[in-house]
Amino acid sequence: MSDGIWFQETSRSTTIDRLEIREVDTLTEAAYILDSVKQLLHEKNTAYGDSALNPIRLFSRADAIEALCVRIDDKLSRIKQLGIGDDAEDTIQDLIGYLVLLKVAKRKGGR
Repeated sequence: MSDGIWFQETSRSTTIDRLEIREVDTLTEAAYILDSVKQLLHEKNTAYGDSALNPIRLFSRADAIEALCVRIDDKLSRIKQLGIGDDAEDTIQDLIGYLVLLKVAKRKGGR
């Protein structure tokens, strides 16, 4: 039912960050993961402002799409080095977030 990264099987139920849910299906797991990515993006936007799509451009003159692609490359490089085990969990979460931001940047024209 699960790859063990986000969910751990316990008898006949599945643990999702301390919540017990019986027989979680794929779409429910996906919704949980997407909700956690949404929360991460919200927290980072609150902490850093809209720097991913509207950088201050002190050192780099790259547009938002190019800057996001560099960040995505960095995350992929880290995953390549670490593998996809438990140590890479935050990196995978960040990568998903950056991919979402890339889609937003492309829809806005890349600024």
